[in-house]
Amino acid sequence: MTFHVYLSGEIHTDWRDQIIDGADGLDMIFSAPNTDHAGSDDCGVRILGAEDNKFWHDHKGAQMNAIRTRKLIEEADIVVVRFGEKYRQWNAAFDAGYASALGKSLIILQQPEHDHALKEVDAAALAVARTPEQVVQILRYVQTGDLPG
Repeated sequence: MTFHVYLSGEIHTDWRDQIIDGADGLDMIFSAPNTDHAGSDDCGVRILGAEDNKFWHDHKGAQMNAIRTRKLIEEADIVVVRFGEKYRQWNAAFDAGYASALGKSLIILQQPEHDHALKEVDAAALAVARTPEQVVQILRYVQTGDLPG
């Protein structure tokens, strides 16, 4: 059985690659938001025209990105949301809430220092992992029943 896994959240490290590489051999299709930060921020004004006000600049980009994000989360069987150390990722929290509202299996990937701030998000998740390797182990177990050696 093929699982569709959406990898949401922090875009500044290689955690997605670690999960995709670690899941080699599993029957999984991975998807993600546009991880080109500048492209994601500027897509609305590059396609629909410039905005003088930064709010409307960001608004256009957010709306265009939402077309992709909504579709991929809706199609996903499992949604993994990564909260990184450096930035506050409100969009990641929104994706987690959207996935939860749709009844998606939700895995949160975060460091212990974010436990308190993310307690409501974590309560909606089926697992809270600390490393990409743990996410891979969860995916492997869910698909095959195999436990780590």
